Amino acid sequence: MTTGLASMWLSFVAMGMMIAAALLIMFTRSKLKGILRYILSFIAYFVLIVGGLLMFLVVASGPV
Repeated sequence: MTTGLASMWLSFVAMGMMIAAALLIMFTRSKLKGILRYILSFIAYFVLIVGGLLMFLVVASGPV
């Protein structure tokens, strides 16, 4: 697998993580209450940050 192809797949994973995190945040804010809401929100924000960092790495690596 070339570096360009690996970069493409990494960007898809990062976008998927950010979309999943956004959906999970919307779900927890609208449907859940109590401690479960805070636990899932923490997980969602963590996934959002990791996805953002991965996307930053892809963009910062430049054209391959």
